[in-house]
Amino acid sequence: MIPAQFDYVRPSDLPDALRILKEREGEAKVLSGGYSLIPLLKLRLAQPGLLVDIRDVSGLDGIVETAGELVVGGRATHRQIQLDPVVAARYPLLRDAAGGIGDPQVRNWGTIGGSCAHADPSADWPAVLIASRATIVCRSADGRRTVPAREFFLDTFVTAIEPTEILTEVRIPRPADRSGGAYEKIERKAGDFATAASAVQLRLGPDGRIAEVGIGLTAVAETAFAATEAERVLAGNAPSEALFRQAGEAAAAQSRPSADGHGPAEYKRAMAAEMTVRALRRATARALGQA
Repeated sequence: MIPAQFDYVRPSDLPDALRILKEREGEAKVLSGGYSLIPLLKLRLAQPGLLVDIRDVSGLDGIVETAGELVVGGRATHRQIQLDPVVAARYPLLRDAAGGIGDPQVRNWGTIGGSCAHADPSADWPAVLIASRATIVCRSADGRRTVPAREFFLDTFVTAIEPTEILTEVRIPRPADRSGGAYEKIERKAGDFATAASAVQLRLGPDGRIAEVGIGLTAVAETAFAATEAERVLAGNAPSEALFRQAGEAAAAQSRPSADGHGPAEYKRAMAAEMTVRALRRATARALGQA
């Protein structure tokens, strides 16, 4: 397919990009890596009047850890995140997700901000940010605002970002001691979108019980979501296979899959449970220093 006709601009800095978005409000789309938007353009599922290419905007691709959080620029690529030494050392959940996205070309060009702003219901990053209780930062010509990841993903391809905003960074709380995270997904073939996937971030207390836990699911509803019922099952309890199975069943019960080329709804629901169990096992092992 050939995209519909559109104008194209390539601003050199963030203020200029934000000015353009404000002037062309409602008809402009931001182009970051392009691996989410370009297929929609080709299928004419998206027909913006203007593409604002932000590849030349500096300062949006950094990965910096502060005392309390990891700040990841919206234009940081999946490969950047996968290979970052701080991510490798302290954020295994992010490393797991980044290394399993698409193929090498997608990982080299696709960005975390583009993926989150696009909000494909089977995308990997939304579940990861939900499990991590991350905060998403959006900028417009009128200022800056933050949105909790658990409030950002609203529906299929729908987020809380405004038409005049750019997703400039995500902020992920720095894990405390005895913390672990893991991402597990099942896919039809390597590099495909998930059939079902679960992201887990947890912390064990001094008594060995689960003191904090976040679970994000993707590909099993109209958008990624927090498996709050599973979180409630786990909180305050000692890790065990039986507990993990109970949490997996709760996650599956909260999911809302639909049948498609990846499989029937009941299969996806069963895989949501299984991926949650596997992620809980690996996250717990990492929290204990065993993986």
